[in-house]
Amino acid sequence: MLEIRKSDDRGQANHGWLNSQHSFSFAHYYDPKHMGFGPLRVINEDKVRGGQGFGTHGHRDMEIISYVLDGALEHLDSMKNTSVLRYGDVQRMSAGSGVQHSEYNHSKTEEMHFLQIWIEPNVQGISPGYEEKHFDPASKSNQLRLIASADGKDGSVLIHQDVSIYAAILDGSTQLEYALAAGRAAYVQVIRGEVDVNGVLLAGGDALKIQNENSITLDKANGTELLLFDLPYGA
Repeated sequence: MLEIRKSDDRGQANHGWLNSQHSFSFAHYYDPKHMGFGPLRVINEDKVRGGQGFGTHGHRDMEIISYVLDGALEHLDSMKNTSVLRYGDVQRMSAGSGVQHSEYNHSKTEEMHFLQIWIEPNVQGISPGYEEKHFDPASKSNQLRLIASADGKDGSVLIHQDVSIYAAILDGSTQLEYALAAGRAAYVQVIRGEVDVNGVLLAGGDALKIQNENSITLDKANGTELLLFDLPYGA
């Protein structure tokens, strides 16, 4: 089963300082057909004006991953972590029993662009945790680079769920194949460019839900950056 999620069909929220597109129901955007995909609960594509951001707020029992696309994301949390994340940086915050944090555009003038991803954990009430890693473009060039996983293998950030997240930057010079194990599903989120995924042409912002397939083929890429989520079966 292949189900496309077109970029323009995502939920839209323009607050002036923040322009956000929601792949799944979030805040004031509600669509019963798009409540998540397996444990994948949120993919928000956020563009934040210079000097603006999300004030201190709380989370619990959620794995929150930030993938910076452009600009600089400034982070502060109740675990005493402070950081400024830039392109190639991946941040994982396990909210666990409860955490407070804020996120701001580090620049006063330049726009900041990032993906905010929420994954429901397979454990509840754990102590909050934080991790960040940098993955340079070369490590993602024409290959799927593991950036998050349940065991932190290959230098990926560790998430408390049976989910693997891969990032790739593709120039069209090669075709990639990814084997999907029995009982697993996948979600491909295109960040920019174009790519053919199992015969479905996707453009920047588009996504594809994949179930009951043995493999995923990424072909005919053109200036493409994407994320591939390998998930427990079920929408």
